[in-house]
Amino acid sequence: MYICALCNGFSQLKPTCRVCGHELEDMGKVSDYFDDYSAYMEIDQLKLENGLAHDFQQHQCTHLFYCVICHYEGLKSIQE
Repeated sequence: MYICALCNGFSQLKPTCRVCGHELEDMGKVSDYFDDYSAYMEIDQLKLENGLAHDFQQHQCTHLFYCVICHYEGLKSIQE
């Protein structure tokens, strides 16, 4: 069984914004933003349907990171 250390609170990742250099906020799994009920769906099923070819096969959890200063948004794949 694979688990995401960020989703489960085992670790934190604080990358910096490539636009302004401010610390980015982890907004959680990008798949949670697909629709109203996606946060309640089976994670592996969402990985098959999210358009990101690598995350299911390579056991990665793709997170959305956001800059509160310049509003930059970026994705980062976390190894499970």
